[in-house]
Amino acid sequence: MAYRCEICDKHTAHGNNVSHSHKKTKRVWRPNIQRVRARVNGRTQRIYVCTRCLRSGRVERAI
Repeated sequence: MAYRCEICDKHTAHGNNVSHSHKKTKRVWRPNIQRVRARVNGRTQRIYVCTRCLRSGRVERAI
């Protein structure tokens, strides 16, 4: 599974879980990536897109 949006280039972010005692462990935040059929340069292609781009209308879906 690709963890990078092909439209806005959003990708995995890294950081720490911080407990009440301030103990830190590594964790990741992954964007909600969907594989959709979209119109790219007049052709239908399957691309990986984040749901924020889908919702905002940056991607023209091909149905």
